[in-house]
Order: sequence, then C-alpha cells, then structure tokens
Amino acid sequence: MKTYALYNPYSGNNTGETKAKELANFYEGKELVFVDMTKLEDYAAWTAEMTAEDEIIVCGGDGTLNVFANAVKGLKIEQNLLYYACGSGNDFLRDIGDNEGKLVRINGYLQDLPTVTVKGKEYAFINGVGYGIDGYCCEVGDKLRAEKPGQQIDYTGIAIKGLLFHYKPVDATVTVDGKDYYFKKVWLAPTMNGRFYGGGMNPAPNQRREDGQLSVMIFHGSGKLKTLMMFPSIFKGEHVKYTNNVTVLEGKEITVKYEYPRPLQIDGETILGVTSYTARK
Repeated sequence: MKTYALYNPYSGNNTGETKAKELANFYEGKELVFVDMTKLEDYAAWTAEMTAEDEIIVCGGDGTLNVFANAVKGLKIEQNLLYYACGSGNDFLRDIGDNEGKLVRINGYLQDLPTVTVKGKEYAFINGVGYGIDGYCCEVGDKLRAEKPGQQIDYTGIAIKGLLFHYKPVDATVTVDGKDYYFKKVWLAPTMNGRFYGGGMNPAPNQRREDGQLSVMIFHGSGKLKTLMMFPSIFKGEHVKYTNNVTVLEGKEITVKYEYPRPLQIDGETILGVTSYTARK
C-alpha cells in the first residue's frame, strides 16, 4: 500500500509543498509519495498504476481541490481519497464543519458535483461560482500575486476599494429553472453549492450541498456607500435581512447574464470578460 500526497506548490501563497510535507507527521514509518500536481498531465494513467488499497491525499486549498475534481471527472477512483487543507481560504472545510490540521475523507463529496458552463467550456465546482465584484477581487489578487509572488493578498481591502472607486455594477437577468428575473445595479451574483467562498463569505446561508439544488444570491440596487455598509454582513450570512437589495433564489439550473462583461471565479480560479454563465446541479 502506498499513500500519494498530491500537492499544489502555489497554494497557500506558495507554501503548498512545505505544508504538504507536514503529512509526514501522520505517516511516520509508512511509504508516502509526494506528487506535484502541476507536473501531472495524465490522471487516468497515474491512477491506473495504483492498487485499490492505495490512498490519495489532495493537499491544498479550494482551488487545488477544484483542479483535482476536474482532472478526475469521469474517472472511476477506487482509492481512498483524503483532503489535507493547507490553502489560504479553505471554504470547503469550513462548509462541511471540519477543522484544519486533520485528514478528511472526500470520496462522497466529489461525486455528482455541479457544473458551470462559461464561454462554451464546462467545469465542475466545489463551493461556488462568483460573478461580479468577487471575480474582480480574484482578478486583482492574481495581478498582485504575479507582480510579487508569495505576498499575502488582502481581498477585503480590494473589495472595499473596488466598491468605492473601481468596480461598476451592471444590470443582469437571472434565469432559475426556466423563470426569468431582472435586476438593476448588480454587485454580486454568485451561485453556490456550499455556503462559503472567498475566505469565509457566506452568500447563501441556507444552501446545503447535499440538498440536490443550488442557490444564487443577487446583491443589487444599492449605491456605493450603502453597499459598503451592508457588505461586511455577508461574512456572517446576515446580509439576507436586507431584502430590498439581497435576493436568494434556489434551483437546479441557474443562468446569470450580465449587461457587460465582468470577471468570474470558480472556486477561486479566475476567468475574465464573462457575459454569462449557466450552473447545473
């Protein structure tokens, strides 16, 4: 029996490899093979060489888990799948109620994942699809990280500056299971599989990944200052009390179409210039 620790060296602000090797504390005296997932091209061939008794540990954050889920999509994984959270956000772990610093079995969580279609390409997602100022924050964070690798990114600060100066809301049409809804001045329109994304934001506090449906939260109709005042409440899920500006809809198929292109993020991975997306459970 072998245990393969699949890590992303760029997760956790470029600490992925160092944190993954902390797993040696759990596997003293046992064979532990570390694999850099950024250099792994053929997951089907890789898993085909394993026995059913082997284990795979995915080490990283939500983005790493997303990359793995998409890489093995359609494959029959017989091995025990474990997750070791060592990213910067760890929203999946937060949602399922587990603690950092332990191994979590995730075979069941990676089955029947929702998908999102963006620019003609389909992706599975773990936590949520962010569209609006959340995508903008990921875009700015990516640029800052490229300029200075390893630096800590203050997404809250980026969001505040975006709200006040840089980001402009747009009108949107949201279609849920065939029914259209129209919203003006949309700041956020994420579709969620879990409750959390963005390092602890809770846009859909009643969403449960085991319920067989998705939730889309539309933050709309408010000016900059009012939005800035309401925005912090999203971290506790209390923003839903602002019913004039926050709408939550539930369904199995959700399409969000913006009037103008805006950045989108899928479990923290950014796609630029998006006019619409369709999520399905």
